Amino acid sequence: MRRWLGGVVAVGLLGACEPTDFGGGGTTGDVLFDRGFAFVREDRNVYVVDDDGDPNSPQRLTTAGGAYTPSISRNGNSIVFVQRSGSTSSIQTVPTSGGPVATLLSSNDAACGNCTNFRGPTFSPDGRTIVFAFDRGSGSQSALGRIAADGSGFVDLTPGNTIAYGAPSFFPNGNTVVAPAGTSAFQFNQLAFVQVNTGAINNVSLGNEVLAIANRAVVSPDGRQIALDGRLSSGSTRIFVGNVTAQSISGTLRRLTDYTASTVQESFPSWVSSTELGFLFNDSGGDPSIYRAPVSSTASSVSLAVPAANEPFYGPN
Repeated sequence: MRRWLGGVVAVGLLGACEPTDFGGGGTTGDVLFDRGFAFVREDRNVYVVDDDGDPNSPQRLTTAGGAYTPSISRNGNSIVFVQRSGSTSSIQTVPTSGGPVATLLSSNDAACGNCTNFRGPTFSPDGRTIVFAFDRGSGSQSALGRIAADGSGFVDLTPGNTIAYGAPSFFPNGNTVVAPAGTSAFQFNQLAFVQVNTGAINNVSLGNEVLAIANRAVVSPDGRQIALDGRLSSGSTRIFVGNVTAQSISGTLRRLTDYTASTVQESFPSWVSSTELGFLFNDSGGDPSIYRAPVSSTASSVSLAVPAANEPFYGPN
């Protein structure tokens, strides 16, 4: 961290909230966003906090509520996220500096047929496209889709899929995405390496310790490592890191931190750099917050980055 500020006021999180008001963006805070974390809070709005800003006073970018899994573009100018209201969902964007929210794709739009339940949208490295997970009708397996950054040109990346896919992450060259995969959205016990131009898919098992991926798997900025939140036999989740190529995992996944208590939950990893991760940390009875930890060959300790925050994503990097 660049700066530590005390006097944190705890705020409860994780409860899904219905939208409480409607409208575009709006900001509070004292530092213009350049690089840092995007996340949601209990009100289910999108917030950002710059590395040089006060983590106790983030900028709020939306006001309509219902926001999930924000992701920052590689140039740092835009955030893409999922907005949910009742049984409908949409993929939306908002500038990191604040401003109007734009809807790119909504449930059951003609462009993608009966697609619904969007999850984990992320920008390509060049910022021209967005890849995401979605469901195609009731009872179908989840798939991966792609649209242009203006919402046009929907493409199903996994047509005829017989397994389920979760939130994708791009390799730096933009030609491959990796996503959790498995027999259902509740059993992501594989990683799928998907070639976005050809549709070729290579599925890889996770090894013995990780039973399934809880939320996401993300590729490091240099394309050499992958981080994921692995569910253990104890029921808790931990952040795991491993070496990776554009087609497979190389070697064994290793734990990021040295925590052993079953009450500790670690999830939603995001690369701060190729040698550091940010992630959601929660212990029994506490509020989930964003922590950072260095990536090394041995498990390490953590440091608080942003209090009272959920579903973090760091960028640009």
